[in-house]
Amino acid sequence: MTHPRDILLGAQAATAFLPVCDHYSGVETRMRKSLQLQAEMTEEFGTCVFDVTLDCEDGAPVGGEADHAALVVALVSLASDKARVAVRVHAVDHPAFESDIATIAGKVGHRLSHIMIPKVESVDVVNRVVSALAAVSQADVPLHVLLESPAAVHRAFEIAAHPRVQSLSFGLMDFVSSHGGAIPVDGMSSLGQFTHPLVVRAKLEIASGCHAWGKVPSHCVVTEFSDTAAMKAAAGKAAREFGYTRMWSIHPSQIRPILEAFAPSEGEIENAAKIIAAADRADWAPISFQASLHDRASYRYFWQVLERAHQTGRVLPPEAQGYFAATLN
Repeated sequence: MTHPRDILLGAQAATAFLPVCDHYSGVETRMRKSLQLQAEMTEEFGTCVFDVTLDCEDGAPVGGEADHAALVVALVSLASDKARVAVRVHAVDHPAFESDIATIAGKVGHRLSHIMIPKVESVDVVNRVVSALAAVSQADVPLHVLLESPAAVHRAFEIAAHPRVQSLSFGLMDFVSSHGGAIPVDGMSSLGQFTHPLVVRAKLEIASGCHAWGKVPSHCVVTEFSDTAAMKAAAGKAAREFGYTRMWSIHPSQIRPILEAFAPSEGEIENAAKIIAAADRADWAPISFQASLHDRASYRYFWQVLERAHQTGRVLPPEAQGYFAATLN
């Protein structure tokens, strides 16, 4: 059987299976609980539905950076083979950056799903990270980068084009504060970040840059973590209106709302499964389905619906389940 991914996706196939949620934790107790929760939800859904990113930048106490990096190494080493564990290191101009890379990538780089690099301003920063990694590890770890300033957003397309970059994230709070008060504080809120023109423009630049190069745009945090309604509304806007296919979580209560917001509806999944099955039977030639013409362009869309359903742990119709039998993360 020729797999739809091989027939339809082309260059986009490399990013097809990133979970839609990236969960951050930096305190030891919360890091351990995050890894346990990931294992439990992987068992529940039959696939890994969120990444766990262990945070050095905001998690390490001042003066305790080396001990925190060692803790990250220990936790990654203890994680199961099915776990998807990443790390956010310090920014390249921080004194702890090189030791973070040497300690973490040098010892467990082969176990990391990716490394998040904060405060990336240009491709030169990405190249510096690549060089630092090459000096300590042979692991080809994907890089996720955080764009947090107007200059960084201006270079979003160029940064997204880098072959080691797998995903771009938007640093909302740093972006707003970098404007010297020109953007009001409401621009950081769950609602205001979708209405202020400068913030909206930045979000769209990052999403567009990612899609231009087949990379994954990852939406920023919602700080009102106890407000489930605000979380659902923001995640829904990010997924349906702003072109994001992944989102940060900073509290365990945000994970399931993100999964729900980024998941296709039951009707969308059922319709996509029928169209892909019919296309497969036709050897991917054009078909008529419910009085509408479909060819490889629309097949690609409906296949991506099924992939997103799988990524979010939705139940797939029987005719689609075989395509994912060997793709458990």
